[in-house]
Amino acid sequence: MDTFDQYDFQKGEVVLVDKPLTWTSFDVVNKLRYPLSRRFGIKRFKVGHAGTLDPLATGLLVICTGKMTKQIEGFLGDEKEYTGIIQLGSTTPSFDLETEIDATFETGHITQDLVDQIKPQFEGEQDQTPPIFSAKRVNGKRAYLSAREGKKIEMKSNRITITDIELKLENDQIHFVVSCSKGTYIRSLANDIGKALKSGAHLIELRRTRSGNFKIENAKSVEEWMEIVSPNESS
Repeated sequence: MDTFDQYDFQKGEVVLVDKPLTWTSFDVVNKLRYPLSRRFGIKRFKVGHAGTLDPLATGLLVICTGKMTKQIEGFLGDEKEYTGIIQLGSTTPSFDLETEIDATFETGHITQDLVDQIKPQFEGEQDQTPPIFSAKRVNGKRAYLSAREGKKIEMKSNRITITDIELKLENDQIHFVVSCSKGTYIRSLANDIGKALKSGAHLIELRRTRSGNFKIENAKSVEEWMEIVSPNESS
């Protein structure tokens, strides 16, 4: 087990966390900031994350402490890798499980051959429209706030790059592995794949496995990091 003395959190560390389901990225940051602030006697110790993960996603969250927070901007642009599951035959307004199913579709025509045929549409550089249930700002307001108020929002497309994508059909679900650029919304990808298959789809599971050179297998759970940074632990 690692100990507090093995790290120089004040000078700066990159902390790799396996984010739990339902936690926000800021939940993780705040969980670590409190004991570090107490350790160093600083009211608000510098802790920040390099790339948000939705509450319904798990996996790699890259967190920087101390002077390493100045490097966050550089990490934000790193390529990301995700794994997950897309449910075919139904859609939701948020493109994932945050909202209820709003429409259902036929799936009997979908085969692995058809999935393989549409896959090239999602390879390389392309335009992608973010979900209305996202943190993108539209007219100075977070899109998801307007969406929850039932307001109609026009989302502008982003230029993204998908460098690698694997799609495997299993019982009306697609299991995927995607390597993509900053700004890619996997929820939008799920929705677009459903449309390409002449059906509907939404994301039901998402896990970030890589961010740049940082990998999930090198991450620790929140509980493991708390054992290291907690002021109640001997240092």
